[in-house]
Amino acid sequence: MRVVLAEDLFLLRDGLVRMLEAFDFEIAAAVGSGPELTRALAELAPDVAVVDVRLPPSHTDEGLQCALAARRARPGLPVLVLSQHVEQLYARELLADGAGGVGYLLKDRVFDAEQFIDAVRRVAAGGTAMDPQVIQQLLARRQGDGRPLGRLTPRELEVLELMAQGRSNAAIAGQLVVTERAIAKHTSNIFQKLGLDVSDDDNRRVLAVLAYLDQGR
Repeated sequence: MRVVLAEDLFLLRDGLVRMLEAFDFEIAAAVGSGPELTRALAELAPDVAVVDVRLPPSHTDEGLQCALAARRARPGLPVLVLSQHVEQLYARELLADGAGGVGYLLKDRVFDAEQFIDAVRRVAAGGTAMDPQVIQQLLARRQGDGRPLGRLTPRELEVLELMAQGRSNAAIAGQLVVTERAIAKHTSNIFQKLGLDVSDDDNRRVLAVLAYLDQGR
């Protein structure tokens, strides 16, 4: 699996390269700036891009904007974004096109090799990998503003959080130590209460839920 990696801090970039190679990823390019990332994504057509939000020369959201431009040129390009802090706007922008194969992790997560590699693989396969802290902030904000999220039970909120991280019903059932049938019932209730159509497409359902939670910012 070929990866384009963009991170301006050399030590972190080198560490990520070594980690990915240790898990049999091929590093197509490891770059440290927005222009380099744009060229690499256009010329190398990687299986997945792992991108820091803030890259030179602007050190604002250059990495994210390069990734979004690449996804417009190649719809569905899998992109895993890394960020130092929870930026809800960035999460929303990344999910906005609904093309799948997206992830948003805080940089602290990359020090957990198993979690980081799982996120890269999930995104490369067309799934979603959202940082739990991002989901928690979205849930907390929506729960307090009088919208339909307040209708969900504590268990349904727990299931929704795990859904939004990209977990399948089977994975949620295993984590909560309940049957998959019970999770399917919770999922159905969640979509009904939020006014969303039920879908068997795990990635699409997560994108729909997150789009709902983050709308009207």
